[in-house]
Order: sequence, then structure tokens, then C-alpha cells
Amino acid sequence: MTAPMPGTMHPIAPALALLLDVDGPVASPVTRDVKPEIIADLVSLASAGIPVIFNTGRSDAFIREQVMAPMIAAGMPPGTVVHAICEKGAVWFSYTSGGPGPIHVDHELAVPKAYGDDVRRMVAEDYATHMFFDETKRAMVSVEQHLDVSSDDYLAEQKLFDADALELMGRHGLSAALLDHHAPGSDDAADYRLDPTIISTDIESIRLGKDLGASRAVELLAAQGITPQAWRTVGDSRTDYAMADWLHHNDHDVKHIDVRPADGVPNKPYDVLTATDLGLGEDVIHDDAGGAFLRSWREALVG
Repeated sequence: MTAPMPGTMHPIAPALALLLDVDGPVASPVTRDVKPEIIADLVSLASAGIPVIFNTGRSDAFIREQVMAPMIAAGMPPGTVVHAICEKGAVWFSYTSGGPGPIHVDHELAVPKAYGDDVRRMVAEDYATHMFFDETKRAMVSVEQHLDVSSDDYLAEQKLFDADALELMGRHGLSAALLDHHAPGSDDAADYRLDPTIISTDIESIRLGKDLGASRAVELLAAQGITPQAWRTVGDSRTDYAMADWLHHNDHDVKHIDVRPADGVPNKPYDVLTATDLGLGEDVIHDDAGGAFLRSWREALVG
């Protein structure tokens, strides 16, 4: 992997590197935007040489608009490099205060265009009142809840959409499985999977995942000559644990932060933290919890 962009002189062995899911820990799942105080802490940490890498199912367009632009506007210093791994590893880019670098796409991991076109048509004809087709994705096919639709209404409609999208896969001669994100099952026989979240459904190659994103994150830092002493991964679903799983399996020191532990915290060979470890209540979740951890790391590492 080629080096993204040169950066300023930062530690080659920083105390921590942050690998962050976006929806939930950073961006509000309700408003889809990022609080100014979270942006400020991200800028402070990145500027101090703490690697900040986003590992998300979101598109590069979403990261540019909701994370990159606010960070630049908040005064990200020239030369500070932030990495964004999008669409669960299929797309990645890096940015500085000057804007984004080249967008890299692994086209071998893309869902066939004809299938995506049929999903777009199906959403327009049958599901447009509850969800929209995400036109910014380059490899995945995704639909997302309208902001003005209640969560209960969306989740009920999502079940119908997921069934239709799975059936459509068969009509295209493609093998697919529905991933139960509460208790992931084996879908090794399929080429594609449907991954429903609380606000969307992603349809993707089974080769995509937060573990692929973690692998790309290590490669991106290695291209800069950076080897973190430890990692903190942050997510809001069971599938996000794959980040820490991969890092631990590859002998990196890692702790995982779960900002929505009501999904269930699995037994892991590494530490798993929640908002209660910061002395906060169990009701502190999503970007409130993610923001609290970012603030704690800024206070400990930057001052």
C-alpha cells in the first residue's frame, strides 16, 4: 500500500492509536452529525501525534462532510494526517488540513452493479417512505432510515426490506446470507451478506468487515513509519469487536470500548470498557460515551 501523504514529525511509537467506528461512537445515530466537542477532541489528539483512524461502513463522502470538513474548520494543523477506512475496508483515503488525498477502491470487493440498480429501484417503488438508497457508496449497497421516521417504524420495515433484498440476490444468481448482528452466525458459504444496523442495512462482500479495516489501518500507519504502543478500538455493535479481535490476534496491545453494551458484551481475551468504567451511568451510550472516552484520552495524553 502506498503512503497516503507526508505528515509532520510525530512520534513513531505513539502511546495510543485510535480506531473508531463512526455511527454511534462519533456521529449521533439520531442526527447523523458530530458534536463540536468531539471534533475538537479529535483535532487535539491527532495534532498531538495520536493516530486517529476511522473504520466505518460509511462512505468517503459522509466522512468528508461530517468529520473531515468540521475537523479542518476547527483548526487542524497543516501536516497532520488522519486516515479514513470506509465501506468496511473496500474504500480508503487520508486527509490533512488541505483536504482529502486520493480515494482508493478495491473494486474486487464491490457488489455487482446490476444488483445495486435493482435495489435502488425496489427502494424507490416500495420503501421510499421509510428509507433511502445511499448513492455515495462505491462498493457496498446501502439503504438508510429517513431522519423523520421513528426507529420502531423503520426497524419493522427494515425486516421486510431485508427479506426482499435477500430474495433479489437469489434472482441475480448470487449467494447471500443475513447477518444477525446480535449473534453472528456462519455465512462462509455465501459470497455476500446483509448486515442490518439500527439505522441502515449494508449489503456487502463477505470479505469486508471491521477486521479488514483494522488490517488496512496498521498498513497505513506502517507506511508512515508509525508503530503504536497500544490501540483503542471503539464501536457500538457486536460486529465492531472484529477490530480488536484482529489486532489482538496479530499481537497488538488493544482494549475495546463498547458504547452500546446492551447488545451484549462477549467474553474476549482483551479488556472491554464501557461508559461505566469512566464512572458514568449505564444510560450513557453512543456519541455521549464515545465523546467521554475521547475527552479522557485527550486529558491524559494532551492535557
